[in-house]
This record gives sequence, C-alpha cells and structure tokens, in this order.
Amino acid sequence: MIPFPLLMLADPMGQHHHMMPGMTMPGMTMAPAKPAAVPRKAVKRRVVKPAPKKARATVRACSAEHAAMGHCTPADGKPDPMPGMAGMPKEGASPACSAEHAAMGHCQAKPETESMPGGMAMDHGAMDHGAMDHGTMGHGAMPQQSVGSAPPPPAPTDRAADRFYDPAAVAAANRQMRMEHGGMRFSQILFNLAEVQVRDGRDGYRWDGEGWFGGDIHRLVVKTEGEGTFRDRIGSAEVQALYSRAIDPYWNLQAGVRQDVGRLARRTYAVVGVEGLAPYWFDVEGALFLSDKGELLARTEAWVDQRLTQRAILQPRIEVNFAAQDIADQQIAAGVSNLELGLRLRYEIAREFAPYVGVHWERRYGPASGGGAALALGIRTWF
Repeated sequence: MIPFPLLMLADPMGQHHHMMPGMTMPGMTMAPAKPAAVPRKAVKRRVVKPAPKKARATVRACSAEHAAMGHCTPADGKPDPMPGMAGMPKEGASPACSAEHAAMGHCQAKPETESMPGGMAMDHGAMDHGAMDHGTMGHGAMPQQSVGSAPPPPAPTDRAADRFYDPAAVAAANRQMRMEHGGMRFSQILFNLAEVQVRDGRDGYRWDGEGWFGGDIHRLVVKTEGEGTFRDRIGSAEVQALYSRAIDPYWNLQAGVRQDVGRLARRTYAVVGVEGLAPYWFDVEGALFLSDKGELLARTEAWVDQRLTQRAILQPRIEVNFAAQDIADQQIAAGVSNLELGLRLRYEIAREFAPYVGVHWERRYGPASGGGAALALGIRTWF
C-alpha cells in the first residue's frame, strides 16, 4: 500500500483521475496520435446481417425512456422529437390521453377532439374551425354568452335611516342637509345707479336697482327704476315683480308684471325677459312689455365693469327703449323712443359701498323730444 504523502506527490492535485482518450491535463501537451497503419489486404468489408426475430422483438420493445436516452431505437426508427425528456408518450401512443395532459403537450388527444387550456375539449366535428375569428378571439377565450333579459332590480325609494329612526325626524334632517349642500336661500339688494344729475337749471335724480331672494335655480326678483327733477314730481318710475328661473349657469329667464307710477299715464304690463352674463363679462338685460291696453314695448341694456385697480372701476353703460306704436298720453313715439349712454368711474371704499362720478347722456324721440348731457354724482351699493 502506497503511503498517502507519496500519493500526493505523485498526484499534485490530490485527485486520482485516469487519463481518458482525448483528455489533457493543464500544462501538458499531447502529441496527436497517429492512426495505426492497416495493411490493405487486412481490410475487409463487414457484412451486417439482419437481426434474428428474437432480437427484432427486443427492438420493438424499446421503451420511450430508453429511446430518449439513446440506449435503443424505437420500432418506427424515428428519433425522439424531444431528446432528453423521458416519459413523454409518442404520437398515438395512448388513446386514453386525458385533456389535462394533452393541454400540457404530454400526449395527443383523439383526432376528433382538441383540448384547450384549462381542461376544455373542443369538438372539431361540431364547430367549424374556419368560422373562428382568431384575430378577435384569443386561444382559451370563453365563447360569448348571451345577454340576459331579466329586468333590473327596482331603485330604492326609502331611506335606510327610516328603519331605525323616526321618519319625520329623518325627513327634516334630509331637508336641512339639502339646504346646506346647494339648496340654501340667498338674497341681495343692489342699486347700480343712485345718483344726482347736474344740468343747466334742470338738476334731477336717477335710480336703477333690484333685489332678489331665492336659490340658484328659482328666485323672486323685484326691479325698479325712474327719474325726476327736484322741483317737480317724479317724472317716470316703474316697479317689476318677476319670477326668475335659471336656464343655464349664466342666464335667467324671467316673467312677471310691471306697474308704472309717476305723473305720466299709469300702465300695467305683462313682462317676459332674460338677464345674464354675456362673454367678456357684459351684464345684459332684455325684456318685452305688453300693457293692459295692448301696447307693446321693449328694452335692452348692458354694462361692463372695467377694473383699473383693485378699487377703481370704470363702468360704460347703454340703455335703449323701443315701442311698437305711438303712445300719446305717455309721449312715446314708435321705434326707438329713448336712448341713454353713460360712463361712470367709481372707487370702492368697500365692496358694498362705492361712490362714483361720471357723465350721462340721454336722447328722447317723439312728442317729448330732447335731452342732453349731465354730470352724474352717485353711489353704487349693495347689501
């Protein structure tokens, strides 16, 4: 027995590897082996005789595992399409191939059926393969199910809280919640014009304002405007009571009645009109008036606030009145009966209180034709 130290000296790597043909150790150069010379006379053809029946029977019994490892050749002589994988049945090897194994590729199902992923079998005899649209239906997709015709369940009409609390108390709380989340009531009184007009010996006054009460959709609106001189009665004045209905976020439709007061003939009118905010922030109003005597009037007015600074605002304003016929007792001519232009500069001491100074020009047509310019001193206020 060779001692272990001597063995280590003989084998520096500490390994007992027998040299195999064609292998070289690190650091070693092997000369190529020369083929042995064989005399020409010694070379003979080798005749391969067919295997006996018993041997052929052995070849037929070659299993798939041995064929995959290259130990033998199957009876059909075809190599295994997936070498190195044992236990894979050959084509047509098992007529009882299950759908699960067929889906994983372990075997092939019966020709008349094709397994789909998930254990589903597809019958080619009952389904036309050409009718399948592979562009719209992926492999493994479920066939489209028919839509049901059952009616939807009815919407609930009661409140769940009614089952546990007094329904009257729940209804009151529901109204309060709606009011606090968009159903609240507001009000405002605004006088856009409240001024003194200084003319040559005919100083007078003028007002134009409105007040409203309601919510975002429905409101009650009261409008009033008029004018007069200091040494005489009120020349002309009117009051309107209107119902206002929002028709979109910027416009309201209004309808109601108008009553004229003052020293001129008094009339009662039915009113239909609109008011709202036009592009470029123009406040616009328009209305038609039909009197109790069949007289038709119309009015349109507009103004815009041009903010010069945070407190100084310039407001141009225009108002035009029309009449469909002459009205003698009110000194109104058919067509354009009155035209007003104004330019006012106000300073907002507070948002609700702003004194202003400006110029007002007016022209009347008809029996009471006339007009002219005036210096306007007033206050714009709201609360």
